[in-house]
Amino acid sequence: MKFTQSQIDELVQHARDDLPNECCGVIGSRDGTVESVYRAVNGAASPLRYELESRDLLRIFNAIDDADQQVGAIYHSHTRSAAYPSQTDINLALYPDALYIIVSLADADAPDVKAFSIVDRKVSEVPLEVTG
Repeated sequence: MKFTQSQIDELVQHARDDLPNECCGVIGSRDGTVESVYRAVNGAASPLRYELESRDLLRIFNAIDDADQQVGAIYHSHTRSAAYPSQTDINLALYPDALYIIVSLADADAPDVKAFSIVDRKVSEVPLEVTG
């Protein structure tokens, strides 16, 4: 998936803005390129897990559809752990065609952003292409 540096910065900023809790959102894409970053409310309001609010999910999916985009990725942050899916993340990966992006703030001075494919509970890291 192709990102601009400003889109990566936007994900990191969202993660910082929602501290001490995890952030979450959806990325709209077209042909493997990120077009939109949609912030969502973490209904779990927890530093250990996320839950996309159903009203936000409907609003975001409608906006993605209206913009003729695809759900390219679901993203969330890890406030104290590495950018790797937890068992809970794996269990809740319901969109096999979407990537799962994790923003780790375990090292506040060096946020780490990684993408994963999670299909049938199998995790594979997917490279992010960052331009600009």
